[in-house]
Amino acid sequence: MVKLQSKDETELIGRMVQGDQAALSQLYDRYARVMYSLAFKILGSVEEAEEVVLDVFAKAWRTAARYDASRSRVDSWLFLMTRSRSLDRLRQRQRQTKVVEAATNTAQVSSSDVPEEALLINERRAVVAQALSELPDEQRLVIELAYYQGYSQSEIVKQTGLALGTVKTRVRLGLRKLKQALGAD
Repeated sequence: MVKLQSKDETELIGRMVQGDQAALSQLYDRYARVMYSLAFKILGSVEEAEEVVLDVFAKAWRTAARYDASRSRVDSWLFLMTRSRSLDRLRQRQRQTKVVEAATNTAQVSSSDVPEEALLINERRAVVAQALSELPDEQRLVIELAYYQGYSQSEIVKQTGLALGTVKTRVRLGLRKLKQALGAD
């Protein structure tokens, strides 16, 4: 498997710690589109997806000193913050409106200005999709409900009629298999 983490991303974080706004700009140019796509898929709202991306980069700027390259790649760190912030907004919206909406709209990442980045993004998307397709159906279902639909584990229980322990086990096993399939240690 091709290592997708580039050394210069970690260097960009180091420069951000030192207050280099150009480093933040480079990271934004590299990942804003795919982060927007993820946020839009979860939220289904252009405005909220844009706000999430801005919130995540503002948080990355503020917390760059706490980034630990031994725990995750830069892109994983940004995508996790994007996913978490998007799910926070989705749950907040659901509480306010008392309507349960699943964000099922898909957004395609527009082709990158830099062909290598577009290739890496498309390659990563294909690898993840392949790994998901290889999971047993029951594990894939709970992972898709949790990560793509934004359901909490208790909401998955209500949706599927499964026991909470079963949902937790399937999520844990599915994530472990994905981690193995994607070559993450």
